[in-house]
Amino acid sequence: MRMQTDSLPEARASWPSLAEFLRNRGLENLTAWALEASGPLTLLGAQVLYLGSPLLRPVMSNGQIDVLAGLLEDHNEAMAFAAYLREELPS
Repeated sequence: MRMQTDSLPEARASWPSLAEFLRNRGLENLTAWALEASGPLTLLGAQVLYLGSPLLRPVMSNGQIDVLAGLLEDHNEAMAFAAYLREELPS
């Protein structure tokens, strides 16, 4: 399952709320590092998020889970979000 490019603006629109969620929990740097370091394992991570979404619902909304899983499916978007978390301009 690959994220379609026509949904990118919609997905990026939710980045501020996802980043705030991560920052409130002190997870922004760990998340940015994991996105940058995980390479091809991100696809596996996306599938784990989809399968584990019922367990994550008390902590994250379905929208946040979908956005994060979508990021993990697209390497360029994952790198752009990692840069966003580090408050850099995405390329």
